Parts: sequence; C-alpha cells; structure tokens
Amino acid sequence: MKVIVDYDLCEANAICMQQAPEIFEVDDEDNLNVLQEEVPESLREKLENAVRLCPRQALRIER
Repeated sequence: MKVIVDYDLCEANAICMQQAPEIFEVDDEDNLNVLQEEVPESLREKLENAVRLCPRQALRIER
C-alpha cells in the first residue's frame, strides 16, 4: 500500500499523526511529513483510520 497526500488540501492538523505516528509526522513548522510512503500490511488499520478521519480528505491509499 502507498499513502498519497494532497498537500493542497492538507491543513497539517495532526489527526493522521495521532492515528498512525509510524506513518505521519507534523513538524515544528506545521508541515506534514510521510515517514513511510510504502506502508506495510501490519499498519493497514491505522492507515485506514487516518484516511477516514482526515477532516480535509487530503489522504488516500493506493494499492
């Protein structure tokens, strides 16, 4: 699985980081960083929750 971020929509509100800190990080300048673009199956549930809870719908999963 690959995570795709639409940075035009992303507000870096860190909900994704709360759901999946292994995958997402918001830095001190409020920029979202993807720590793992290729996400292992073991993190599927966390990634799906992050995508589902993103208030701006800036995240998607590519299989």
